[in-house]
Formats: sequence, structure tokens, C-alpha cells
Amino acid sequence: MKMRTEHDSMGEIAVPADALYGAQTQRAINNFPISGQPLPAAFISAVAKLKAACAYANGELKRLEPDTSAAIIAAADTVIAGQHPDAFPIDVYQTGSGTSTNMNVNEVLAHLAAAQLGKPVSANDDVNMGQSSNDVIPSALHLSAALALSRQLMPALLELEQAMLSKGEQLKNQVKTGRTHLMDAMPLRFDQELGGWATQVRYAGDRLDGLQSRLQQLALGATAIGTGINADPRQAQLACNYLNKRTGLNFCPSEDYFYSLSSQDTAVELSGQLKTLAVALMKIANDLRWMNSGPLTGIAEIQLPALQPGSSIMPGKVNPVIPEAVAMVAAQVIGLDTANTIAGQSGNFQLNVMLPLVANNLLHMLALLSNSAPLLATAISGFTVNQAHIDENLAKNPILVTALNPVIGYEKAAKIAKQAYKEQRPILDVAQEHTDLSEDELRKLLNPMTLTR
Repeated sequence: MKMRTEHDSMGEIAVPADALYGAQTQRAINNFPISGQPLPAAFISAVAKLKAACAYANGELKRLEPDTSAAIIAAADTVIAGQHPDAFPIDVYQTGSGTSTNMNVNEVLAHLAAAQLGKPVSANDDVNMGQSSNDVIPSALHLSAALALSRQLMPALLELEQAMLSKGEQLKNQVKTGRTHLMDAMPLRFDQELGGWATQVRYAGDRLDGLQSRLQQLALGATAIGTGINADPRQAQLACNYLNKRTGLNFCPSEDYFYSLSSQDTAVELSGQLKTLAVALMKIANDLRWMNSGPLTGIAEIQLPALQPGSSIMPGKVNPVIPEAVAMVAAQVIGLDTANTIAGQSGNFQLNVMLPLVANNLLHMLALLSNSAPLLATAISGFTVNQAHIDENLAKNPILVTALNPVIGYEKAAKIAKQAYKEQRPILDVAQEHTDLSEDELRKLLNPMTLTR
């Protein structure tokens, strides 16, 4: 490999000749050969957005020459557009402030801007003007998460909620056996069950939407420890104005810079709400798996869409692959939340030092949930109901006798239920034998649809 020599405050170092980055990036590449996993492209794009915003602000404030400001913005736009992906190879598991990634972006943008201008552009003095890794990286964390939440996850949750409500409306006249403790209970309608799921999803979305105002507060302007040293006090607001025009969101400087650097409470809050959503999706996915179980020896209430062969050895077997995949997503999200919880405690004095980990985990969680929710929506929209099987079991459900409690008393109702279950007979037939109620009265009292209202 052809190499060139770059230098920084620590001295000289060899860098690949065609690399867009410089000395500090190469040192980080050498120092952190840990996972081979770079930070997500969405995070690098967020850092580039911040660099463009700050270049704009510093140009407006006459701190950067107009041509330098414009060149940095143009360079940042190429990164935001997804160009030069190989220029950002630094491992997630790096310095806890994310300084290596901040300097990686600074060096790449300086290199691209200098090539455009035909004159040197400094990674530290120009691209990083009025900034520190300590305010850029937590700001990029908030920026990337806010964008993923608003553009990806919230629309996906709306799609899932609507699929549940639509399927419920389609099945509103179909009654099934309810279950508590996995045991037969009173009947309910499909729209009631699906409506409960839809409310879980809607509330999860409401909780996530409720933290956006905190997520859209940026540490930008805090610089090194929160005092704003080396930054024009007007820079942060100008940069946020630029971001808002570009994103359509409502970013603003943090209400308390010392809070925004030393803690990641908002990121932990987001992580916790993503975990709550994952818990809801796990419950829904497992309900679908149970309802689909069988087809002969399980509950067999529904049949999910057949998507692929379910076994390499058992011909004809079809498995509930989408709910299984969603359940695995939920498990992963719950695990990542635990890592974020630990990382959130690592705000020693004026700076949290697990920022790359939190950024990587949050974006991974958001992507997993955003991608799996529409798949679950498709599975729900596509399932069919085995109503004949449901009706057969519903007629034999001894728990229907609960409706007779006010008329004949709990103890006598329990006796009827036990006999009906033992003899595998419809509850209506056994109730006729043990009460003075007419068949018409019993049919009215034991009507499953009536019992769902």
C-alpha cells in the first residue's frame, strides 16, 4: 500500500496515500482494533450536519472566510449524501468522548474542502471552530436519534397501529375464547384483543414523542466542559437555525450545558422507552405465536401467512417466522438498553465517557424496531381466522358458566363447569340438566357475543 506522511501535535505518522483522513484518524485506527464495527452511517451523517451548521454559523459571524465556510458545507453535504463511506473506519469501541470520530470527520471535511479551494483548510482551527468533541458528539447523538425517531420509527408504529385497528374492524363480529394464565377464560371479540395491542403501540409512540423536546436540545456551544470557551455565544443558535431548516425539526441549544455534557439522561430515557416498546412487541409477537400454534394440537385460532418452509426435515411444516424475528429484535433491544443504562452512569464529573456506545446502541435499537414493526403489521393484516375451530371450543368452554353466577350462585355454577369439562359437553346442555332455566334463557345468558359487551 502506498503511504503518505501526516503529522499532528504528537508527531508524524504514515497514512494510506489515498485516504481522505489524516493523522489523528490513523492513530485511532491503530489504537482500537476491537470489533471492526464503525459507528453507523446515520451518526457520521449527523456529525457532518453539525459541521455544516457550525461552518454556516461561523461564516455568518465573520469568523470563517466565506469561501472556507462554503467549502466545508459542500464537503459535509457529500458525506451527508452517503459519499466516502470508507473514510470513517474508526471502531465503536474507542475513546469514550468520541474524540476520534469527531477528528475523523474534521480531517475528511478539511481534506475535501482544501481540494475544492486549492488552499489548506485546518481540521482543528476551521472545521472544528468553536466546537469540542465534548459538545459535538453528544449533539450528534441527539440529532441522529431524533431524526431516526421522527422519520423512521414513528411512521412504522403508526403503520403497525393502523394494521391492528383495521384487522380488528374486519373481525369485530368474530368471538373467541379469552385466556388468563394461558387457561380458558371468558370470551372476547377479535377487535377487543387487537385493540388492546393497538393501544400498546399507540402509548409507546406517545411516550417516545413526549421526549422529543428534550432530545432536540443540543449540547452544541458547550465546547470543552460546558463554559463555551472558544465559541461565539451566538454560534449555537445560528447552527440550530440551520439544522432546523434542513431537517424540519426544532433543535435548540441546551437549557443547561453542564447537564448535557455530564449526563446522558435523555438518551437513557429514550433507550428505556424503546425497551418498553420492545416489551410490547414481544408480548404481541408471542400472542400471535400462541394463536397460530398447531395446526392440530395447538390453539390454532389463526393462520399466519405462509412465508417459507419451516423445516429442513419435516415436509409441509410452516412456522411463525415474522413473530419469531420480532421477538428476537425485542430481546436484543432489551439487552442494549441494559448497556445504555450502565453507560449513562459513566458521566464522571463534567463528561460522559461512553458516548460512542450509547450512540451506536440507540441507532441500532431504532433501526431494528423501525424495520420490524412494518413486518409485524403485514403478518397481522394477512392472518386468517379458523372460526369453525374457535366456535367448537367456545361452545365447550366451561368458563361461560360465569354468566350464570348472579342467577344460580358461584358454587352451583362451578359444579356445572366441572361436569361440562369432564364430559366434554357444551355448557348449555349441562346447565339445562342442573337448573330450572329454560333453553331460551340459557342461550341468552350464555351467548358469547353478548358476554363480550
